[in-house]
Amino acid sequence: MNDDVRAALLRQIKDKAVVHGRVTLSSGAEADFYIDLRRVTLDGESAPLAGQVMLDATAHLDYDAVGGLTLGADPVATSMLHAAAARGRHLDAFVVRKAGKAHGLQRRIEGPDVAGRRVLIVEDTSTTGNSPLTAVEAARQAGAEVVAVATIVERGAAVAMERTGVPYVYAFDLSDLDLT
Repeated sequence: MNDDVRAALLRQIKDKAVVHGRVTLSSGAEADFYIDLRRVTLDGESAPLAGQVMLDATAHLDYDAVGGLTLGADPVATSMLHAAAARGRHLDAFVVRKAGKAHGLQRRIEGPDVAGRRVLIVEDTSTTGNSPLTAVEAARQAGAEVVAVATIVERGAAVAMERTGVPYVYAFDLSDLDLT
């Protein structure tokens, strides 16, 4: 793993994504801080770093497509697709809708077909694991083999991942962000 790129991304997360103050998370839990990783994954300076760090963190896994539940996963998957291309590797990305479409092709997963493929489910950060596990279920229903779930910041989902037996990889945890 490129330590300089990892350190640069960590600095970007601390500077741009960590918001202090009382917030209610999507899980319903309250916290004294919020990690708004879209401030990083959609940022022109930070997003390329995120793609590289996530490729490095998952280098031990064998997959050829990456995606997850829209919206948190979309920029992560896209940054990984571009970082892979810069390294001479072909990696497809896909988007898992929260619900299937009622018109058109009525697909729940958009992008290249995942049936019969080894895929990595990604998310920017996860507290409960609900979003990535919803994407795991959708990918499996579409005929994909899910090799793991990977997040940029682990905020508590490790417990849920362990219960399901889905391998779980993350680049940073709350201690890395000085939030424990």
